[in-house]
Amino acid sequence: MGVAAGPIRVVVAKPGLDGHDRGAKVIARALRDAGMEVIYTGLHQTPEQIVGTAIQEDADAIGLSILSGAHNTLFAAVIDLLKEREAEDILVFGGGIIPEEDIPPLKEKGVAEIFTPGATTVSIVEWVRENVRQPAASGG
Repeated sequence: MGVAAGPIRVVVAKPGLDGHDRGAKVIARALRDAGMEVIYTGLHQTPEQIVGTAIQEDADAIGLSILSGAHNTLFAAVIDLLKEREAEDILVFGGGIIPEEDIPPLKEKGVAEIFTPGATTVSIVEWVRENVRQPAASGG
């Protein structure tokens, strides 16, 4: 199992019928500014499209932004598809309007982290750096 070189690659996606992508774009930009490679899939992506993109792009993580209230279904669908396609090493994290009481069950299901609306881009970038694959130390 080779350690992937180069920057952390994150697919940022807006699943479902939710038309607001400002938050997702802000996160995508913050991750990019932090030196990561971001593949932003745009609005109205199905879980199948998101997982397909992540596998195709050899992503290390998928960041889902969900404001529509369908987070339980959508996170579960993405995680199930990753398992089906033997791509469980791709970390799934997310954010949006997600009630506190929904967070523990989502984490049990396999979501690595959930960021609620108060989360700063700095905290999200730091979390991704610390939790998504540790790049091999480069002599610099």
